[in-house]
Amino acid sequence: MAQSANQAHGQAGGTGETRRDFLTLTAGAMGGIGAVAFILPFINSMNPAADTLALASTEVDIGAIKEGQSVTVTWRGKPVFIRHRTADEIKTAEGVSPAELPDPQADKDRVKKPEWLVLVGVCTHLGCVPNGQKVGEAKGDFGGWFCPCHGSHYDTSGRIRKGPAPRNLEVPQYTFLSDTSLRIG
Repeated sequence: MAQSANQAHGQAGGTGETRRDFLTLTAGAMGGIGAVAFILPFINSMNPAADTLALASTEVDIGAIKEGQSVTVTWRGKPVFIRHRTADEIKTAEGVSPAELPDPQADKDRVKKPEWLVLVGVCTHLGCVPNGQKVGEAKGDFGGWFCPCHGSHYDTSGRIRKGPAPRNLEVPQYTFLSDTSLRIG
């Protein structure tokens, strides 16, 4: 008689599984699927927008930049200084011993090709944009860049030489695509 009562309540012939177990499992699975369907759009909304991804890298034609000339491009909303250095600028930068620098770094560690210097043009003290890119601008005591806000002086390799800035100008990730083109980012 006990067996017929169990069968009446949905228990299969002695296996211990009931309709209630099946419904609980099914409801739990549907709840999990619903939670995933709710959470996925929320997580996807945290991904960068297409316009932001487009700024992730910038290609620059450097073929028209003459020796001794600098250009400024924008990458990720920041100015990037690209300088076609002269032989004298390269010689001066290579002649500085890293031991005498506040943020020791050799020139060869900051460039991929000695004649091309690529720097994020943001002072490492308080985020100002240093002078020295345009013809006639003050280049500071070391011929590179000068931040007039607080007096930081950078050399021809973008290394801090004097002033309150704690670090050298940042060198972004970049690659030469050809002799006349480079990609920043």
